[in-house]
Amino acid sequence: METKQLNTPEAEAPWLNYYGDVKFHLNYPDYSIADAVFKTAEREAEYPALSFMGKSFSYKTLVEKIDAAAAGFVALGVKKGDKVTICMPNVPQAVFCLYALNRIGAIASMIHPLSAVNEIVFYLKEVGSKYLLTLDQFYGKLAEVEEQYKLNKLIITSAADELGFVKCTAFKLMNAKKNKVDNKDQNVILWKDFINNGKNIELSKHIVHLPANDPAVILFSGGTTGVTKGISLSGLNFNALGLQTAEMCYHPIKHARMLAAMPIFHGFGLGVCIHTILEAGGTSILVPQFNVKKYAELIKTEKPNYIAGVPTLFEALTRNPYLDGAKLDYLKGVFSGGDSLSIELKKRFDAFLVEHGATVRIREGYGTTECVTASCLTPYMEEREGSIGIPFPDTYYKICNVGSNDEVPYGELGEICLRGPSVMLGYLNHPEENANTLRVHADGHTWLHTGDLGYMDKDGFIYFKQRIKRMIITSGYNVYPSQLENIIDAHEAVQMSCVIGIKDEYKMQKVKAYVVLKDGFKPSEELRQDILAYCRKHIAKYAMPYTIEFRSELPKTLVGKVAYTVLEKEANTELESNAG
Repeated sequence: METKQLNTPEAEAPWLNYYGDVKFHLNYPDYSIADAVFKTAEREAEYPALSFMGKSFSYKTLVEKIDAAAAGFVALGVKKGDKVTICMPNVPQAVFCLYALNRIGAIASMIHPLSAVNEIVFYLKEVGSKYLLTLDQFYGKLAEVEEQYKLNKLIITSAADELGFVKCTAFKLMNAKKNKVDNKDQNVILWKDFINNGKNIELSKHIVHLPANDPAVILFSGGTTGVTKGISLSGLNFNALGLQTAEMCYHPIKHARMLAAMPIFHGFGLGVCIHTILEAGGTSILVPQFNVKKYAELIKTEKPNYIAGVPTLFEALTRNPYLDGAKLDYLKGVFSGGDSLSIELKKRFDAFLVEHGATVRIREGYGTTECVTASCLTPYMEEREGSIGIPFPDTYYKICNVGSNDEVPYGELGEICLRGPSVMLGYLNHPEENANTLRVHADGHTWLHTGDLGYMDKDGFIYFKQRIKRMIITSGYNVYPSQLENIIDAHEAVQMSCVIGIKDEYKMQKVKAYVVLKDGFKPSEELRQDILAYCRKHIAKYAMPYTIEFRSELPKTLVGKVAYTVLEKEANTELESNAG
C-alpha cells in the first residue's frame, strides 16, 4: 500500500493529473436558485428552457410562470421560511413552483407522488408543511392524507394544465373519470384559481433574494442509518452542483438538450437534469413517467445531447428493440448514477452506443442526496474498470477507517468521506446523526461521512464497493453483495442479479442470489447448477451463495434501484415461517 503525504496540495488531490482541460477551482455566486434561473433568462429570453409533451417554454415564459406561481403562493399566505410540499412528477408546474417558492423565501419539500398515505403524512409532519401541490390523479390518496393531517391548502393541477387549450381539453376529457376531484373539499384550490388569485398581488413587495447558504430545498433519503430523513439543501448546494456538473461535462452545455427522466423529487433529477441545465441556459425535456418505449421515442424525436439515469434505465434500453436503427450521433454525454453500474452492463451499453453511431461512452458517477447528487464522475479523458471516477471541482475525497476520522492508505478499503460546496446543511430534526455524518477532522474542515465503502487508488480514482449497512457478515467474514453481483452478472445467461444475506443460526447470515435471465434462457436446475459452478470459480468459498432463485424481474425502489431490502424481508420472513 502506498501512503499519502497529507501536507501537500498534490497529495490532497492526486486526481488533478486527470482533469485535462477541466478547471478544479470555480467561482460560486452568492444568490438563490431562483436568482440563478432569472439571471440565465436575462441572457436567454427566447431560448427554450423546458419542453413537455411537445410544448416548449422559453426562458422568458418560464420566469413569467414562476412569478405567477409565486404570487399565487403569496395569496394563499405562504411567506419566507414556510415549507411547501411538492408531490409531483416531472411536469412544468412542479418546476414553476419549486423556483416560485424560492423566489419568495419559502422552502420546497420534494416527495414522490406514489408514496403511500402514511409516508406522505410522515413527510408533512417532518418538515411542518401546511401546503401541498399535487396532480388530480393523486387526489384520492391526498384526501386520505387530509384525514390524518390538517393542510391549509391542497393545490391540485392536471398534467395538461400547461399544454394549451386544445391539448388540455382533450387530456381532461380522456381522464375525467379517474382524475375526479371533490368540489366540496374546502381545502382544495385548482391550478387555474391558484394562478388567478395571485393576479392582484404586488409581487415585488414579497420577493426575497435569499443568500446562497440559506435553505432552499428539502429532499428525503435514508442517510447512513437507513431511516428516512429530510435533508436540508441550500442555494449554494444546487448552484455549485450546476456549475460543477457543467464543467465536468467537458462539452459546453449552454443550449444543450437534456432528457429529464430522473424525477424532480430525486437529487439526480432535480440537481442535474433540471437545475444544472436551467442554470447553464439549456433545455430540460421533462419526462413525467418512465416507459422504455416512450423514452426511446423521445430520444429519437427530441434528439437530446445528454441523457442521465440509473443503471436499470440503460439496462431497459439494451433489452428492447425500440432504438433499433436509430442514430445517436447527437449525444455528447451519457451519465449513470444512483446505483452501482456493473462492469458487464457498462460494456453492453458502451457497445450499444457504438452500434448506434454515438461517439461517447457511458460515464459513471457517484453521489449521495447529502450533497444533492453527484460529486464524483468518470473523467472525459480516461476511465478505469470498476471506478466511479474522480471528484468534482472544489470537492475533496478521502477514505477513512470505518467509525473514525483516520485516513487509510491508497488501495485500502474504508468509508468514503468528502467535502465541498454541495455538502448539505444537515438533516432536519436529527442532531445526533448530523454529528455522526458531518464531522470536523484534524484539518479543520467538515467532512461528510457517506456510510459507503470504497477505496482510492494512487491517482485519485475512487472505487465504490458497498454501502456499509448492506454488508453481509457470514462466519465472521465480510461479504460485499455488489462484488458478487458483478461476478454473477458476467455469466452468459444472466441479465441482472441481487445478492442478499439471510439469517442463519450457524453462520449468522448466509448468502442468497436472485437472478433474472437474459432472453432466450429458461430457468432450470441444470442452469442453476451451471451458474453456481461458475460462481465457485470466481467467489471465495465463504462468500458463495448457498442457492440461486430465478425471478422474471426484481423489485425496484421508487427511483428505479433494485430494492434488495424487499428481498431480504421476504426471504427472512419465509425462513421464520418455515421454522415455526
